[in-house]
Amino acid sequence: MANVRNENGSCKCGRSPTGDCIGWHSLTPAEYDAKTEAEKEATFGDSK
Repeated sequence: MANVRNENGSCKCGRSPTGDCIGWHSLTPAEYDAKTEAEKEATFGDSK
């Protein structure tokens, strides 16, 4: 996934890394934290 945030996207809760709704509004805070860490790893993990 590209690390590009669509500021005019369909996400109104602000949790989507892309700006478009991907259903993350229904995640618990712990699930959201885990998902965002996994997302960061997938996006930036091999750029060390």
